[in-house]
Amino acid sequence: MIYLDANATEPLRPAARDALIAALAVTGNPSSVHGAGRAARRILEEARETLARRFGGRAGEIVFTAGGTEADALAVHGLGQGRRIIIGATEHEAIRAAAPDAQVVPVDRQGRVDLDRLGALLAMGPALVCLMHANNETGALHPIAEAAALCRAHGALLHVDAVQSAGRIGASLTGLGAHSLALSSHKMGGPAGAGALLLSPDAAAVFAPLIRGGGQERGRRGGTHATAVIAGFAAAAEGCATTIDLAGLRDRAEQAAMQAGGAAIMAGTDRLPNTAAITLPGVPAETQVIALDLAGIAVSAGAACSSGKVARSHVLDAMGLEAAAGQTIRVSLAWNTTQADIAAFADAYRAVAARLLRRNA
Repeated sequence: MIYLDANATEPLRPAARDALIAALAVTGNPSSVHGAGRAARRILEEARETLARRFGGRAGEIVFTAGGTEADALAVHGLGQGRRIIIGATEHEAIRAAAPDAQVVPVDRQGRVDLDRLGALLAMGPALVCLMHANNETGALHPIAEAAALCRAHGALLHVDAVQSAGRIGASLTGLGAHSLALSSHKMGGPAGAGALLLSPDAAAVFAPLIRGGGQERGRRGGTHATAVIAGFAAAAEGCATTIDLAGLRDRAEQAAMQAGGAAIMAGTDRLPNTAAITLPGVPAETQVIALDLAGIAVSAGAACSSGKVARSHVLDAMGLEAAAGQTIRVSLAWNTTQADIAAFADAYRAVAARLLRRNA
């Protein structure tokens, strides 16, 4: 199987596996004061320092979560109290579900948020703005720096979902000018089951916890820590610093698909280096995914957070791509994708496209 669905989950990095296994040997609860507990606490705090160093926050203002979805929900709940919620039209379901009554800012045909419309909404009063750094379906990058400037000018808070961008391109709390930043372990090649919400000092001062318990995470998120998973998370974050440049391989995949009758959706020049959205006109995305799977190629259609469903993409709908919203697959390259993998994809796509287009003729 050639695995090209990294935006759903990255393959586990060897260093993350090693860190996970080593931490599993530590029995203590990091909230306990005895020696075993202190050993677990050291693992936890070293991981916190690693994430702060890699992604621009302060260690004391990092909240460990069970994943990116929880980090997004925590941001909406913890920072949205008494504020209107404003989101982009192509946001991940984690944000859309956490803020069902949010005001929605449209995007252009390249998936970038409309800054003029955002500015108009911000002028209406206190707000929390939630924007993805990079879209999980197309790889499109929002103009976060410009959005952050607008938020500062209007006294608004900005939450950035960096689940897809962190570790793949430069993404940091301070660098983006955000008040909070969501991260996910398994999107970096770490184990699933851990994420983090990074808070700026201003955000930390007003943050309201969603899950209360035994006072863990400085009272911001209750519950016993998944110490071993967090250790793997930190190791994966360190490993991202040496990720190979995938843009050339992505471009080869797009070119092969277009030569076979597909059409690559170009989400502008500012996009993730590992992500391609490819439309095969007239052929449902689910049909393409199944056909490629049978040919030994793992890709997806849209997000992988729909309980195994292949549904029409709200992202492509918001971009005004109409029929393409139901005919587009996502090819997302992993940290260990090779030239041979892309050559295999090209061969399989040519065969699959020819057969499916012939059937639809």
